[in-house]
Amino acid sequence: MAVPGKAAAFRLPPLPTVGEIIKLFKLKAQKQLSQNFLLDLRLTDKIVKQAGELRSAHVCEVGPGPGGITRSILSAGVEHLLLIEKDARFIPGLQILSEAAPGKVHIVHGDILAYKMENAFPKRLKKNWEDEPPDIHIIGNLPFSVSTPLIVKWLENVSKKDGPFIYGRTQMTLTFQKEVAEVDVAVVHFTPLVEPKIQQPFKLVEKVVQSVFQFRRKYCFRGIATLFPESGRLERTEQLMMTANVDPTLRPYQLSMSQFRNLCNTYRKMCDEDPSLFVYNYREELRQRKKMRSLRKSTSQPEEPEEENQL
Repeated sequence: MAVPGKAAAFRLPPLPTVGEIIKLFKLKAQKQLSQNFLLDLRLTDKIVKQAGELRSAHVCEVGPGPGGITRSILSAGVEHLLLIEKDARFIPGLQILSEAAPGKVHIVHGDILAYKMENAFPKRLKKNWEDEPPDIHIIGNLPFSVSTPLIVKWLENVSKKDGPFIYGRTQMTLTFQKEVAEVDVAVVHFTPLVEPKIQQPFKLVEKVVQSVFQFRRKYCFRGIATLFPESGRLERTEQLMMTANVDPTLRPYQLSMSQFRNLCNTYRKMCDEDPSLFVYNYREELRQRKKMRSLRKSTSQPEEPEEENQL
């Protein structure tokens, strides 16, 4: 007997299994795109449970592929599911799921990196940033090739409170493959903080973090040095690390949040004193040096040693 005042739980009708969908449409995971099919619905159910309560929620699934996680999301009783899939091969299989859940699924054949999410959900779902997160979730099994640029893009969206975060502190539940999460498959649930841990512009924080991890297996001193031009590099690097109270022999992954905060705050002061510092690009300097070496080689002039070997 149905309980008064409660909607009946949604159940998908009998459907071909994910494996059968893969065979039906002759789908094959492409290694060059680092695709990874999740076929075990017990596993996809566990992944979706990490998102929390999804009943009556609006969900965007990134890269649904053959639809394993998609089925678990629909079975969780969501109000609406937006699917964004770049690979046209998966669209027919997803349409089968859409027909099995009338009015619940909207499929977009497109690239999540280019998709504008500002208008993806009803405006009535918007919450103030200081409030509890809106009833909106992003879920996805991210291929390695897109995971890093996509996370960086979303982190910048968080800092600007735009994109999917124009609705408030939208939650994300994402799976990462070994190269990103350091385990076979890791599920990470993100909820944006009301206040950031580092009170500096996103681009500055991004530059410092990227520089630190430039040589991720070496001492952090090596990567931090790439923040500075060759002239005065050693002195400025020592100044930054001493002021930030960071041990130069730590590996990048050993640095704490407070140490990254100190590095960013100190680097900001150095940039304020020398505005040309922030626009300095280590990789561009390397490209220019490579160009000059090629020019010298063509004119039989002596070559300079590689910059990376000078650090």
